[in-house]
Amino acid sequence: MVLLNYVVMCLIFGTTFLAIKVGIDAGAPPFFSGGLRFFLAGVILFSFMLWKKQARLSLLFHKEMLLTGIGLTFGTFAPLYWAEQHVSSGIAAILSATGPLMVMLLQTGITRQKPPGIALMGCLVAFVGVFLLILPGVTVSFSLLWLTGCIAVIFGELFYSAGAVYSRSVIQRFQDTSPIALNAAQMMYGGAMLLVLSLFTEQVHMESMLTANAILSLLYLVFVGSMMGHSIFYWLVAKTNPVFPSTWLYISPLIALSLGVILYNEPLYLLSLAGGITIIVGIILINMDGLKQLMGKKANKLRDVSN
Repeated sequence: MVLLNYVVMCLIFGTTFLAIKVGIDAGAPPFFSGGLRFFLAGVILFSFMLWKKQARLSLLFHKEMLLTGIGLTFGTFAPLYWAEQHVSSGIAAILSATGPLMVMLLQTGITRQKPPGIALMGCLVAFVGVFLLILPGVTVSFSLLWLTGCIAVIFGELFYSAGAVYSRSVIQRFQDTSPIALNAAQMMYGGAMLLVLSLFTEQVHMESMLTANAILSLLYLVFVGSMMGHSIFYWLVAKTNPVFPSTWLYISPLIALSLGVILYNEPLYLLSLAGGITIIVGIILINMDGLKQLMGKKANKLRDVSN
């Protein structure tokens, strides 16, 4: 059951980038569609958790939910949704995989502790991968908007890293509350902020939101991407550990890159493919210590069963 859910989660997270692209290309305003996605998903999930008596309404009045929403949803997805107007879904997915790199750099800055040598090597490898990924777009068909979109995705991962580091202390502070309820609350705040941003920066024409592609994209992202995908992630965290579910970052970006090329005819340069693979290798090296611990625990479990 764990392996099946893991595969489903990787497939879901690998398809959300293309779903975003489809909705935006259909005419859906990026900030409005992103805000609607997360606010609706948050409201539905939080209402369900209230019904199951696994959350309290007072949770919404804690500043921690607002701050987490700024990092994990608003700051991460505002740049991503904007960028996918100018960058392919596959490139956006690969650049989003730099999140663990940003987390490592942030933690290093906070703790002032030098990371392991293999993590530093992974950091260097990931940076080389980003350079290779972006290089064809700069040299073959230069577009300032394309380059700005790539930078925007990476900028959003800075918010993600801050939100991820902060959310760990929030989960410890609210140990009596389901992580799913915490995630739902922060999605509501992040979604609401995206809608406010849309109010001041976009003209929303409802006819563009009512096209078939825009509606299907929104429904898929709300129910499958946000609700189902993240619920499976937290289920896997509860059943295994925080490291194993996070390894979706090594698989889903390559799924997104392949789907964009096959289903959406997105361009793919060999250098970009090499850069994407290099980034994934770098992220694996950065998380090598955690992966070794995970493999050690699995080996111990197998040994216990055989005995």
